[in-house]
Amino acid sequence: MSELAKEPSLQLQARLQRTGFTLDVNVHLPARGVSVLFGASGSGKTTCLRILAGLEPQATGRVAVADAVWQDSSQGIFVPTHQRAVGYVFQEASLFSHLNVEGNLKFGFDRTPPAQRRFGWDEGLELLGIAHLLKRMPHALSGGERQRVAIARALAASPRVLLMDEPLASLDAPRKAEILPWLERLHGALQIPVVVVTHSPEELARLADHVLLLDAGRVLAQGPVMDMLTRLDLPLAHGDAAAALVEACVGEDPPTDFMCMLHFAGGRLLLPQPPGTAAPAGTPVRIRIQARDVSVSLQMPEQTSVLNILPATVVDMAEDGLGQVLLGLRVSADGRSTRLLSRISLLSARRLGITPGLAVFAQIKGVAMVR
Repeated sequence: MSELAKEPSLQLQARLQRTGFTLDVNVHLPARGVSVLFGASGSGKTTCLRILAGLEPQATGRVAVADAVWQDSSQGIFVPTHQRAVGYVFQEASLFSHLNVEGNLKFGFDRTPPAQRRFGWDEGLELLGIAHLLKRMPHALSGGERQRVAIARALAASPRVLLMDEPLASLDAPRKAEILPWLERLHGALQIPVVVVTHSPEELARLADHVLLLDAGRVLAQGPVMDMLTRLDLPLAHGDAAAALVEACVGEDPPTDFMCMLHFAGGRLLLPQPPGTAAPAGTPVRIRIQARDVSVSLQMPEQTSVLNILPATVVDMAEDGLGQVLLGLRVSADGRSTRLLSRISLLSARRLGITPGLAVFAQIKGVAMVR
């Protein structure tokens, strides 16, 4: 049994047979934080969510959150949906059109006995920034506001698990940009597991703590998002969107020339810092470094415009499309290390004699802060 399974967690063991499709999963997800179910359309992501919510009674297996067993086919246990402490947010914010925002929120809050309330009335309002919307009717809300209210309504019923099925899929780009920062706040604010379905690499990078990668109803792999994105044996590390995520913090060095210094387990990085956006020293941030923005050199480059150059070691490598090679790199500093990806041409790899174990210099041409 994995270390994750030994801790209080969300267990999903399920099998569901449909024409042309079989879902067969057996996983434990963390008891808190955001777990993202990721995979192509038809891989079984939404079906997993529906089984957790009790919406697929024909599925067999076991569903449990901490000490609460919601389903166990071997013991004849099946708790119906309305008795599971689940908050479910759909692609479309299904608000009651005849009730204002306050009425929508109170629908779940007032039906939860005070002794079972895990969230106070103000918590969802503050977490999702909707206190000023209480008297508005749903038709007067933007798409992003409707989704924030839908999430707050789900939390108002004090769920033990929050499920979200592609909550940004129905929104245009401006509305997605509006709601993403609010979704990011769920990581540290909630003491319950949050399970999100998405097929967007950007949403994965910004929201996920843990990733469950699905393919054709089976689990390819699961683990912390930082590890999953840089495993060369998984599809997440391949293609044009391949990137490494790095946890860093803002350094004490004062910003200079519109740049700030970030410290991470592997060294330091300079990041463009627009005027008026400087974060206090020690602020934790998540940055994304795309494989296509990392090149390698056998010697320390001189007289170059690239600001971020780090000594690295080639750990592994794999083909990545016609004439391309993906490198797994380890950058280290002060006894700690971080894994990055680099995509270079097959010709360059041959000319440089790239092999695992080779010491190189990673030239990082682009760094983006995702949260």
